Amino acid sequence: MGLCCGLNFIFALLKRESSQLEIRVLREVQSQQNKEEKEFKCPIEQGNGNFADPVTCRRFYQCVDGFPYLNRCPSGLYFDDIQKYCTFKAEAKCGPLAATPTATTESPIDLARKCDQSECQLPYCYCNKDGTLIPKGLDPEETPQIILLTFDGAVNLNNYEHYRKVFNGKRKNPNGCDIKGTFFISHEYSNYQQIQTLANDGHEIAVETISLQMGLQDKGYEEWVGEMIGMRSILKHFSNVSANEVNGMRAPFLKPGRNTQYKVIEDFGFIYDSSISVPPSPIPVWPYTLDYKIPHECKSGTCPTKSFPGIWEVPLNAHFVESYEGGHCPYMDQCVLHNHDAEEVFAWLQEDFERYYYQNKAPYMMPFHTNWFQIKELEKGLHKFLDWTQTMPDIWFVTVTQALTWITDPKTNKQLGGYEPWNCKSKTTQTPKPCNISNKCALSFKEPTSNISDTRYMETCFDCPAVYPWLGDSHGSGIPGRDNYIDQSEGGPGSAASGRDQGEDEE
Repeated sequence: MGLCCGLNFIFALLKRESSQLEIRVLREVQSQQNKEEKEFKCPIEQGNGNFADPVTCRRFYQCVDGFPYLNRCPSGLYFDDIQKYCTFKAEAKCGPLAATPTATTESPIDLARKCDQSECQLPYCYCNKDGTLIPKGLDPEETPQIILLTFDGAVNLNNYEHYRKVFNGKRKNPNGCDIKGTFFISHEYSNYQQIQTLANDGHEIAVETISLQMGLQDKGYEEWVGEMIGMRSILKHFSNVSANEVNGMRAPFLKPGRNTQYKVIEDFGFIYDSSISVPPSPIPVWPYTLDYKIPHECKSGTCPTKSFPGIWEVPLNAHFVESYEGGHCPYMDQCVLHNHDAEEVFAWLQEDFERYYYQNKAPYMMPFHTNWFQIKELEKGLHKFLDWTQTMPDIWFVTVTQALTWITDPKTNKQLGGYEPWNCKSKTTQTPKPCNISNKCALSFKEPTSNISDTRYMETCFDCPAVYPWLGDSHGSGIPGRDNYIDQSEGGPGSAASGRDQGEDEE
């Protein structure tokens, strides 16, 4: 009896000590977490944006004017410190990851001058002091409100049906034509039959590079050519999208490649870039040409400094509401709205949009990643917003190229009924109708920096290539370094006008 009581006493004592130890450990962990949270400081050199929580991949900080706001990813999602948004665990690259060092600034030779409106005239040039003026001095009441729906990254089964719901054939522009959008395509995991379908339906296809590699903003001319012109070649070869219809591009992570990227844009016949984000401003900025210095702060720190006459920049204005609820963001899915219901998301979008509609009618760009469509309340809120715009008589959903066509020769609302560039009576795309049953290709893939082979899957209406297309081999021939766009142009950098018609389109 005495032995039994003694053992019970010892067990009770051990249990109490174990509980106290657990409490102490928990307190230490909590103390450490609190310490980390309290010590987090926004990186001054990187400006506003989303940053990884050093403690857990389930949370992130949104820095607004130097103050960190702690946010949690939706259930089941993790913060990707490269893409800067919450995604599935298998896809997330947890941070904090070391930032790419900023390259040395270029010597102030041939720097772009401030806007001179006496010399800068439409249709070839457009600028004004702060970028907020309506082209040709149109009155806001006479100006159509353009909405630019843009989508970044791969097109595949994860997002294709979501995109089809946006462009459901029921939503129309005031002239009765279906609303349109612009897709900035990256290569990996893309379904080229679906891309061909989007192009055939009249949506614009643009490029966002092959690999979405980090640090591209610090790379040289050859790397930018390989990424941009290689992506354009892939679209031609596997989606039948003519190089002449690929007019624009967007840099990965909105990190423009300084003057180098824009030299490639100029040399290889692109019309516009859409990579430069604008800090929060009470009045949004209109697209402008790069004949002169950009009319706003360069948020990324890697904007062009030289003059690139006739090249259009279609900037990403920051999205925000007056209370700054949800923060501010260039991409819609980077604002923190996942805790909102559909009505609240709709109200947020409506308030953000009205800053454009009731002021200078600058194009309202709505840039999305797939991430937005993974959260039902965000998707429902977007559909409510799109349906609401259908009640407005002067709102037009057009592609980026269609918007720039209007900007070069502005027409009033009353003149748009028969405006040919926005009409749909005749087919505007050269992309043929896709096949009904695509080829499903399982292809060998090995990155140049890796010794490990992998398998990548790709769908196309064309024959499967020998290997997975990649940098230097956009046709997937299996011959490394097959692509040589610079040598195929007339004299290399600075004279690549033939790059659009010869090198890329050779079969």
